[in-house]
Amino acid sequence: MTDRSPSGFDLTPPSADERAELEAGLTREERDVLLHHGTEAPFCGVLLGEKSAGAFCCRLCGLPLFTSGEKFESGTGWPSFTAPYDPAHLRLIKDTSYGMVRVETVCARCGSHQGHVFPDGPPPTHQRYCINSVALTFTPKDHPFPDRMHRGEADIEAANGA
Repeated sequence: MTDRSPSGFDLTPPSADERAELEAGLTREERDVLLHHGTEAPFCGVLLGEKSAGAFCCRLCGLPLFTSGEKFESGTGWPSFTAPYDPAHLRLIKDTSYGMVRVETVCARCGSHQGHVFPDGPPPTHQRYCINSVALTFTPKDHPFPDRMHRGEADIEAANGA
């Protein structure tokens, strides 16, 4: 049985072979952030200034994580969002590294590190999903979603960029 999100995406984790294929295409920085919970330097991510309508997808597996409609300028130096594309697409994990208590966000399908969520965002959610630009890819509105795992998801019609 396939584990599907409310928005219709297959959340089944990649097999060992699929994972190896996905990881093979990563740059050193992408590998550090996605696989080793790293953080890119602020104010240098290529998606920080992205203002086009569309969806921000997991760099590793292609699952849509956020929409441009939820993106806002937080002044922190990382892309920030008020809510996920689909809450089922992210897992939240308590993070006590570096002597702080934070909430880490990881892709629900592949488990890759995305960033953190903080309770200091704008209304109505008051959430700030602070995400590493290098952990995401951008898919313009009305373009097919990435289907890196060949699950037929490129054709899912959803709120891409709503």
